[in-house]
Amino acid sequence: MTRTEFELLVVQALDSIPEDLRLRLENVDIVVDDAPSKEQLVGSGIEDGNILLGLYEGLPLTDRYNYDMVLPDKITLFQQPIESICQSDEDIIREVQVTVVHEVAHHFGIDDERLHQFGL
Repeated sequence: MTRTEFELLVVQALDSIPEDLRLRLENVDIVVDDAPSKEQLVGSGIEDGNILLGLYEGLPLTDRYNYDMVLPDKITLFQQPIESICQSDEDIIREVQVTVVHEVAHHFGIDDERLHQFGL
């Protein structure tokens, strides 16, 4: 899949998030990279870059106090790891959707344990 096609899937996944939540994604950059950097792997606690599909870097809304004049939070989706676990374009579409929702949830302060309870 080309980068442009993959990025379009990310946009579509973001558009599927309810508007009232999407509007609260202020000061958040959402990007696509081929694979996680060494620094991103260390920060995530995941050693295998083929396992890390997405990453939220920032301060969740639930932890903010006197929060202004700061760099944007960042959500990164990693195209190569996502493609490597998928068998078809339909699988990629589904995995991008799940990964976007997962990382956006981190922005709202929902941790991995709670996301797993939701099946994400």
